[in-house]
Amino acid sequence: MNTPRVTPIDRPKLVLPNGADKLLLHSCCAPCSGEVMEALLASGIDYTIYFYNPNIHPLKEYEIRKNENIRFAEQHGVPFIDADYDTENWFERAKGMEYEPERGIRCTMCFDMRFERTALYAHEHGFKVISSSLGISRWKNMAQINDCGHRAAAHYPNIVYWDYNWRKGGGSARMIEISKREHFYQQEYCGCVYSLRDTNAWRREKGREAIKIGVKYYGDDDANDANEGREVFAAFHVFRLPLVNIGSLKCLL
Repeated sequence: MNTPRVTPIDRPKLVLPNGADKLLLHSCCAPCSGEVMEALLASGIDYTIYFYNPNIHPLKEYEIRKNENIRFAEQHGVPFIDADYDTENWFERAKGMEYEPERGIRCTMCFDMRFERTALYAHEHGFKVISSSLGISRWKNMAQINDCGHRAAAHYPNIVYWDYNWRKGGGSARMIEISKREHFYQQEYCGCVYSLRDTNAWRREKGREAIKIGVKYYGDDDANDANEGREVFAAFHVFRLPLVNIGSLKCLL
C-alpha cells in the first residue's frame, strides 16, 4: 500500500476541547476538508468524517463530491460515515427562501440542518466534539457557520462545537495546494440548486457557458485558477435573480 501524500510543513499541535479523545468532523467536500484532515492527522487526533449534505444538487454533483471525499479518507484510513441524502427534507425547509442571497437566511437554514444531524449522530455514537470543514472556505461567513455549529451542539449537554479557525496559518492556501496535488473535483458553485441557478444566470450575463457537472478538476488549468476564484466570488455574492416565477427548480439546468 502506498503511503498517502501530505503537505510537508511544521504544524501546530492541535488539542480537542474539554479533553475529548475523538472528533466527528462534518465534511462538505474533499477540497474543503483536505487541509483540515491533514491538520488533524498531524496532531494525532482520532476523528471520523460525517458526510451529510442534502443541499447538493443534482445527484450527479452530489455523488462526485462524496466519492472524492471517500477517496481521500480511504487514503488516510479515516472512517467515513455516509449519511442520508434526504433532499425532500432540505427543499421543504428551504421553502420561502428560494431567492435569498448567498450567506443569507437560506444558508443559515442549510448549516443548521446539517449540523443538527451531525450533533445527533455524535450524541448517539459517543462523540463529545463536533466540527466542520465548511469554515475554511473564504467564500463562507465563518461567524454564520460557527453560530450554527454552536446552536446545534447546544441541544446536547455533553457535546461542544469546536470552532477552530482552519483558515489561519495559511490554511486556505494549503486547501488549494492539496486540491491541486490530489486533483480533486473543482465544484463551481456552492452546492444547492439555487446557487447553481444564480451562478449560471451570472455566467450567461457575462457571455459564458453554463456550468458543466463533472468536468473541472483542480490543476487542469492552473493559469486560470485566480481568475476563476474571483468569478466564483462575484457569482456567489453580487448576482441575484429578480423575484419572478421560473417554475420548478428541481429539474432546472
